[in-house]
Amino acid sequence: MSKLRVGIIGTGGISHCHMSGYKRLSDILDVVAVCDIDEEKVKKYAEQYNVPNYYFNYNEMLEKENLDAVSVTTWNAEHKNASIAALNAGVNVICEKPMAMNQFEAQEMLDAAEKNGKLLQIGFVRRYGNDADLLKKFIEGGTMGDLYYAKATYLRRNGCPGGWFGDKAYSGGGPLIDLGVHVMDLVRYLAGCPTPIAAYGVTYDNLGPNRASGAKANLGYTAERKGKFEHNVEDLASAIIRFDNGLTMTMEASFNLNIKNDVGNIELFGTKGGARVDPQVEFFTDMNGEFVNVNIAGNSSLSFDGLFEREIAHFIDCVKNNTECRAPAKDGVVLMKMIDAIYESARTGHEVAIK
Repeated sequence: MSKLRVGIIGTGGISHCHMSGYKRLSDILDVVAVCDIDEEKVKKYAEQYNVPNYYFNYNEMLEKENLDAVSVTTWNAEHKNASIAALNAGVNVICEKPMAMNQFEAQEMLDAAEKNGKLLQIGFVRRYGNDADLLKKFIEGGTMGDLYYAKATYLRRNGCPGGWFGDKAYSGGGPLIDLGVHVMDLVRYLAGCPTPIAAYGVTYDNLGPNRASGAKANLGYTAERKGKFEHNVEDLASAIIRFDNGLTMTMEASFNLNIKNDVGNIELFGTKGGARVDPQVEFFTDMNGEFVNVNIAGNSSLSFDGLFEREIAHFIDCVKNNTECRAPAKDGVVLMKMIDAIYESARTGHEVAIK
């Protein structure tokens, strides 16, 4: 059987994670083409990974290369156009998170996938983590009972990546759409993907990037303004989201916040027990009339070793074998509805219904 032909659209940082996954599958596929609007960058990228063809326009690449699958790893504003172009060309797509700039673009992408009968997988990479697998076992095994409350937190003291990430025209927003998406989706996935019905949110832009010279040395990112990009996104977003099954989730995400250390954790609370990932997985319950804390034997914290590789392997398995997708486009649409509702609530000061 001939190998699958794969392309990558966008050669920024996250594309290297996708490439690593594809390289591990070299017995069944070849990355035959890459594309980026930065001509020097894509030339170097193709040379680095020994990719035979590179392009500056993805429409040309899709027309010439007869691809089976493609990764879309551009800035957020191009996710919709690149994904729909690939789907319309008969190519299966894995698109990085967030799925799009808003729910309406996301729905257009889903519609294109369904119309063309092609896979559109969204890059919810936390679904493939070892910590997620552990939590799933305990939740689905009934150990935690019914989940009714959750906390999703992703806070950085000095953590705007700069460039297009800080410019709404290219990113769609700040830490909510870039960081909050990870923990919000993970909580919803672990809870069995309930339907969100309402959100109340607030955003703040009081601090801005690069508040202290020491940040360059030891505290995260230096958010340089490069070329045409502005910095006009929020520093902090916080929200309460209600779901149709009675679950309530609180969310906090920041690029810039006056805290001691960066925080990235989730907490789940059920009728029989609770769980926390920070970074180790811990469970809290009661047994025989006593409160009990349960630790997993060995290291249960999220391992990035092989994380993206597992995601890409699943994508290719779905393409080759029609396996059910673990991160389908419909879930991406739902998450964009949540994000839109939070931003709209922050703008109006009122709770927003999610439909």
